[in-house]
Amino acid sequence: MPSTEVPLLSLSELSEGQEADLFLLLSGKQTAVARNGSTYWKVTFRDAGREISFPIWADSEWAEACAGTWQPCEFYKVRAVYRETSYGPQLDIRKLRPVEKSDREAGFDPAMCLPHSRFDPEEMWTELRNLLEQHVDDEQLRTLVLKLLDDCQEDFRQFPAARRNHHAYASGLLEHVLNVTRTALYLAERYGELYPDMCPPLDKGLVVAGAVLHDVGKLREYDCGPEGAEYSPSGHLIGHILQGRDMLREAAAECDLNEETLLRLEHIIVAHQRLPEYGSPKRPLTPEAMLVHYADDIDAKMNMVYQILRDDALRGPMTSGRNVLGHPLFRGLDG
Repeated sequence: MPSTEVPLLSLSELSEGQEADLFLLLSGKQTAVARNGSTYWKVTFRDAGREISFPIWADSEWAEACAGTWQPCEFYKVRAVYRETSYGPQLDIRKLRPVEKSDREAGFDPAMCLPHSRFDPEEMWTELRNLLEQHVDDEQLRTLVLKLLDDCQEDFRQFPAARRNHHAYASGLLEHVLNVTRTALYLAERYGELYPDMCPPLDKGLVVAGAVLHDVGKLREYDCGPEGAEYSPSGHLIGHILQGRDMLREAAAECDLNEETLLRLEHIIVAHQRLPEYGSPKRPLTPEAMLVHYADDIDAKMNMVYQILRDDALRGPMTSGRNVLGHPLFRGLDG
């Protein structure tokens, strides 16, 4: 009988019992012990749209290869059957080999195995710069922030916003910062209208500049590779908040920014997570810092909500409570 052609698909396209070829990243491999005392390998494969973890048992035909030659952070071409089990989705592997140069002709690109923003980085970058140019009237402040952005443009457009939890995908940092800037600008305009006699006046331009730079230290906090973001040595030892202030100070040394403006901008960066347990050495002590904090917090939380509602496999009106928020969400009576 002639062989049936196997389609080349992504993980998110697979349905129960379907066999397909897949280009995948081995994003995790670790030994584990089952309840009966037997050992196995827990492997995790992913592409841009989905990640699946499942066991390779000691008596599997793949056990020797898994233990000896499968390397995390390497790309593989996998032929497998997709299975829905009581333990979650799994892959019944039929063939597996490392990706070869010739696979690029079949459509392989390392980027296809990395989660990425739904939005175009070029369009997001253009909008972010336009917001600065349109709403930061202080020429020295505007010039400083634009220069800092342009000096780290490549990384800013590619980095995730976090290792996990929120916007943890390529261009996630740019997506998050743009969202925070839009929201903070909206809040600054509304509260500027509500409190025109605030003394000193609410500084909309400073809010925009602080929103744009609040997470800039993540460009030093993380090292990014095929497996995503990992903490750099300085990320482990210092974190992104203080490194963000360092980057601001380094850039400010080359311009003539007003001393108090620089101080207030530094404060937005160091206070944007509000509490010491979240990494901020100071709470927000200015209206501008407060607006940026809440704009940052709501954008991170709403991204978490979006992912939970999208990915949670539990059926019924409520999602599982085993998620980053630590509590279930109401999906709806027909969920």
